[in-house]
Amino acid sequence: MTERMLAFTKVARQTPPKRAAQARGGDFHEIYADFIDAKASEQASRCSQCGVPFCQTHCPLHNNIPDWLRMTAEGRLEEAYALSAATNSMPEVCGRICPQDRLCEGNCVIEQSGHGTVTIGAVERYLTDKAWEMGWVAPLKPGRDQGRSVGIIGAGPAGLAAAERLREMGYAVTVYDRHDRPGGLLIYGIPGFKLEKDVVQRRTGRLAEGGVAFVQDFEVGRDATLAALREMHDAILIATGVYKARDLACPGAGSAGVVPALDYLIASNRKGLGDDLPGFETGPLNAAGKRVVVVGGGDTAMDCVRTAVRQGAASVTCLYRRDRENMPGSAREVAHAEEEGVVFEWLAAPRATLGDAAKVTGVRTIRMRLGAPDADGRQAPVEVDGADFDIPCDLVIKALGFDPEDTPTLFGAPDLAVSRWGTVKASFKTQMTNLEGVFAAGDIVRGAALVVWAIRDGRDAADNIHAYLKAKAPALVAAE
Repeated sequence: MTERMLAFTKVARQTPPKRAAQARGGDFHEIYADFIDAKASEQASRCSQCGVPFCQTHCPLHNNIPDWLRMTAEGRLEEAYALSAATNSMPEVCGRICPQDRLCEGNCVIEQSGHGTVTIGAVERYLTDKAWEMGWVAPLKPGRDQGRSVGIIGAGPAGLAAAERLREMGYAVTVYDRHDRPGGLLIYGIPGFKLEKDVVQRRTGRLAEGGVAFVQDFEVGRDATLAALREMHDAILIATGVYKARDLACPGAGSAGVVPALDYLIASNRKGLGDDLPGFETGPLNAAGKRVVVVGGGDTAMDCVRTAVRQGAASVTCLYRRDRENMPGSAREVAHAEEEGVVFEWLAAPRATLGDAAKVTGVRTIRMRLGAPDADGRQAPVEVDGADFDIPCDLVIKALGFDPEDTPTLFGAPDLAVSRWGTVKASFKTQMTNLEGVFAAGDIVRGAALVVWAIRDGRDAADNIHAYLKAKAPALVAAE
């Protein structure tokens, strides 16, 4: 093993080839190519096989990263894929969109020693893409029929991860979703240059072929209440995510031309999927030819600025109230955006939008400085007196994060308990809500978070639902 591994002392870190900014700025294709076999093996061999694998402990799914890196280095690619898939329902998705610089790669031991991290995400993506190419991704095989059904509300990463595991356990699974395609934000919220849609569609297709039923264009509360779904299924999982956009707290926030980030991204993704969107070309959700300002500093803001570039915006500016070091989004995404021509105004926040109710013409911006730490331990931004300046624009995109919708009211379930933040309350141990047989997972419980956390929560929820139904089986049989 030592001959094949520990190559970080003589092999430099290298990512897959990346398309030049000028070339990639005109389309929505992914910007990185796949590793070739030899390069994946070489980069995997840089792993130090350390005794305490911090990459694994800092992965929400606790993927067995050192072992599948070693297998990749040894050319045992099918085994490496199988090991990566054992703990992750969508390794090729995580390989593309996880902020590895904050998780596994950011905690790599050789990174801490100055040799540059192992390119874990790129190898993970390579392995699963290779598995699809070679036919190693086996069809979903249902387990022995349990005679029980589970309804899942939400076809995003948490719901899909739970559906896969529950079907493997032998349950009849029906996934209800408000959109016309399964995938949730993987399809409609994340741009194609980070995650091309066929990558998601082949996963959801595998679930459908394995017997998972998808009911699309379905809204709980409109098409059926939560109580009605509980009558139809032996257990329910709420995995809706959080969709309510946070608003700008400044005058003019309601002006035409000020739009929520998710509305903007959904429209762009729908256009890319070939949907007919009447009025899109001349409407407020198209950045073509416009001066665009995006307010926010997370990954959603980066998705918006980079989408605006590809739509042909005249200029794109990102306002963030803290500095670069305190930005919550991926540093890698910021670098990509800068390469593509996005201008960042650090330590800047909107004071008001300019223009009138019918048309935004600019953003009055105030300079900030970092003051004393707030309750979360981060330095709080403080306004700098007399430091206002104006940024002319035609489109303002609000990317300030997301809050949960009013789930009890939407679902016609006023007795469903929620936290003071509006997230659904669920037991930390069992993930069950205050309603018998109703579970919750993903962002609707923990708040807006990463896709990898949603996958982890969905897998855990499937196990907890299985334990609940097995414990209830005698009573259910007696009732029949």
